[in-house]
Amino acid sequence: MRIRYACVPCLLGWLLLAATERGICSLKLGDKAAELEEQLRREFTRADLERDEAALRDLLAPILAYLDGHAALPALPLDVAGTPFQRRVWQALQDIPWGETCTYGQVAAAIGRRGAARAVARACAANPVALLIPCHRVVRQDGALGGYRWGVQRKAALLRRETT
Repeated sequence: MRIRYACVPCLLGWLLLAATERGICSLKLGDKAAELEEQLRREFTRADLERDEAALRDLLAPILAYLDGHAALPALPLDVAGTPFQRRVWQALQDIPWGETCTYGQVAAAIGRRGAARAVARACAANPVALLIPCHRVVRQDGALGGYRWGVQRKAALLRRETT
């Protein structure tokens, strides 16, 4: 498998975007480009990885505009693998409107699995394309932010961006 990737600075630190011929397979946020690149290598051990910002410019531009607060994210092509349960959760996350949040329990109920809030949280944590499958829009039952793979501060910043 051939994967092109780009690692660029953004308002939330660094953003790594990786894509196959079919679509985006990984989108990560972090503090250091080298750490994100190492995570990508561990995630796709058998892939031919090639850093190529120019080839990914059209995919990067709307994501960076979103992070800068200039636009909502358009639907972008995805190439992600997950269990059937994860894929149902991820689809439900994509149905959460811009600027709104749901609880883990509400997402579980939306996919017909009441009582599976913890499993929904695990599916959110396994989300390979942060932002594009907006797991940052899911909060705890008490309204607290809960966890976020890329840090609670980033989750709070993303939610502020969508509500202002």
